[in-house]
Amino acid sequence: MRNFTSIFGLSMLLVFVSCEGPEGLQGPQGPQGAQGPQGAPGAPGVNIVATTYEAEVDFTEAGDWEAFLEFPNELVESDVIITYILWDVVQNRPIWRALPQTVFFQRGPLVYNYDFTQLDVRLFLDGTVDFKTLDDAWTQNQVFRIVVVPSDFPSSRIDFNNYEAVTKMLGITDSDFKKIEVKKKN
Repeated sequence: MRNFTSIFGLSMLLVFVSCEGPEGLQGPQGPQGAQGPQGAPGAPGVNIVATTYEAEVDFTEAGDWEAFLEFPNELVESDVIITYILWDVVQNRPIWRALPQTVFFQRGPLVYNYDFTQLDVRLFLDGTVDFKTLDDAWTQNQVFRIVVVPSDFPSSRIDFNNYEAVTKMLGITDSDFKKIEVKKKN
């Protein structure tokens, strides 16, 4: 019995020691001598430039409830796309949500979703709700923002679902978003 208690106690200790909690506060800056070497004057630093786009989309039955947005320039194969939908505006402040985004109706779910290639991004409605029964508020004048995260973006702890965190990390402002038009389906 004593061995069982010891093994149980040791395993519980390992469980609690191996847990990871939220990141704590940043500590004080170290002494001057412990800093890294100073870069040469005029030497280039790391400059991550994210490409950004914005489009207003109408989802229609004639368009198969999807829209294609063509990028003005081909993306690098390893770049990643994050797409946000303007969900609401509260006190003149826009609320952006990362896709996919699901809305539950009694008739079934509606999902705003996307996929992309190096040439374009496809925004589409998904779910089991009959799209024809949706109010225009769910299908017309939907505003999307697309952020192209470069492949050389340094790894860091960032929540890509958090629009404000992403734009702050990449130094993006509202004026950086280039308007692109919906590409007509062939």
